[in-house]
Amino acid sequence: MTLHHHESRLAEAQTESRRQAALEQALTLAFWDALERGPLPPMAALEAAARTVGSLYRQIASLHGPSPRCGCGWQPEPDEDLIRLEAMLAAALIERSRPRLADLPVAGRA
Repeated sequence: MTLHHHESRLAEAQTESRRQAALEQALTLAFWDALERGPLPPMAALEAAARTVGSLYRQIASLHGPSPRCGCGWQPEPDEDLIRLEAMLAAALIERSRPRLADLPVAGRA
């Protein structure tokens, strides 16, 4: 692997990491904003979030199935993808180094 190729892959990984962080922050802010609008038990809110992730997966998978309408090359593998999503959920449950809501920048005022 050439140095240029390595630097290019590193830059791509950093860009993807930044995009993931931005999505995580947007989802976190939307989640808490929804909870502030009306009381909802924590597990009910988390169940709604999980259903939404499942629905998003179904929608995205439908664009990438046998007749893909997206050119990115990803192919859905529901069983493997579910294992991967479950692993990410489990890791997030035990991980302590993630930013807390109090650490996120203020996005307006109430």
